[in-house]
Amino acid sequence: MRQKKRLLLAALLLALTSGLATAQTSEREAQAAIKRGNEWYARSEYKAAIEEYRSVPQIAGELYAQSLYNMGVCYYELWQTADAIAMYKRAVEARNGRYPKALYALGVALKDAGRLAEAKEAYRQAIATSGGNFALAHYMLGLLSMSEGDYASAATSFKEAIARSKAQFPASHNNLGVSLAKLGRLSEAEREFESAVKQSDGKFDEAAHNLKLCRALLASPEKPQLGLLKAVETAEGPNK
Repeated sequence: MRQKKRLLLAALLLALTSGLATAQTSEREAQAAIKRGNEWYARSEYKAAIEEYRSVPQIAGELYAQSLYNMGVCYYELWQTADAIAMYKRAVEARNGRYPKALYALGVALKDAGRLAEAKEAYRQAIATSGGNFALAHYMLGLLSMSEGDYASAATSFKEAIARSKAQFPASHNNLGVSLAKLGRLSEAEREFESAVKQSDGKFDEAAHNLKLCRALLASPEKPQLGLLKAVETAEGPNK
């Protein structure tokens, strides 16, 4: 009986060791495929990159989710937005809903497709799964709120984007200024436009325009001129 137990344990150990070796081999192969895919991507050869990413097996776990996300990025670059959305969703599912970067990318693609309510939800999930620290997702929520005329919500989102950003965020300061001006809070708006201009070393034309207009409104308020304020879509802000 004791001999049988030894043989059983030895067989079990052999099986476990074999499984570990297989898993390690799969991981190395997945990493190699992703590396090759990234090299194709860097050369703008998106279809070739997709084929490499597609070779990553589901058993690769986190690397599999990454490959799905990478395929989504390639499809987005190819203007195949529906395919990009599908891949981003699969990437999120592969990580049990906790993939902030893929959720953010999903929001961007959904926004491009005109599916704004779904885009909002994707951005909110990106924020929630990142512990609230996804500055760009806050920023994009602000843009969507502005497009709906909800300047109070937009201002809140832009403030969060600034607070959560690890770097200066002139575009968010500018759009916060526009939102505050639309709410009649011109003095606060002026400070935000000043921050946007300062952070961009004076190279942010829209913010400079808004600052000049805001100061004119403070001197002689004329509400119709609020329509001349300029928000920016991109997070970079200043022209380069």
